[in-house]
Amino acid sequence: MWFFFHHLYHSFAWTYDFVAAVVSIGRWDDWTRTITPFVQGSKILEIGPGPGYLHRLLRDHGLSAVGLDESMQMIRLAKSCLEKADHKTINLARGLAQALPFPNAKFDTVISTFPSEYILDPNTLSEIHRVLREDGHFIVLPAAWIVGRSILDRAAAWLSQITGETPKKILEIVTERFVRPLEQADFKVAQRQIEVRSSIVLILIASKSS
Repeated sequence: MWFFFHHLYHSFAWTYDFVAAVVSIGRWDDWTRTITPFVQGSKILEIGPGPGYLHRLLRDHGLSAVGLDESMQMIRLAKSCLEKADHKTINLARGLAQALPFPNAKFDTVISTFPSEYILDPNTLSEIHRVLREDGHFIVLPAAWIVGRSILDRAAAWLSQITGETPKKILEIVTERFVRPLEQADFKVAQRQIEVRSSIVLILIASKSS
């Protein structure tokens, strides 16, 4: 799995949109957009902006958004996305989430959608806690699943059952892999399930503890 994601974010970054569209049956953009109502304040850090669509949306809403990604290929895609939207100031940086190049209490909200395992590194969570302001929030979108009854939806649901990624299993995995590490990093965690286009998006709202 690490091999797949490494190449998807690097040498095969140009296929990202296609892969995302296939696995979500065209819902990927709608899934990522569900995170925006939970964003608070104006200073936002997006970790792993990918090709930049959500980052562009944040900028379109007038937010002061900064994006950080380890992949230079993804940064190039995100930069192109912002330039096509006529954003003159582009705040994208290459770096590691485990060593964020930002001062303490810099951001009101940190967001990450469908992150890979690096987001659960204790160093990453410690860094996110550090750069958040008091009462700041770390918003994570770790998973989504399809519940519709169309032929494609049922095929996707069947594939999820075959791979063991049923809604019940997903919730168990998220609790084990995300909620507990976040709580250990001094975050208070709330879960939200959002319905969008015959699917459910799971969002974690991790509030910084004083």
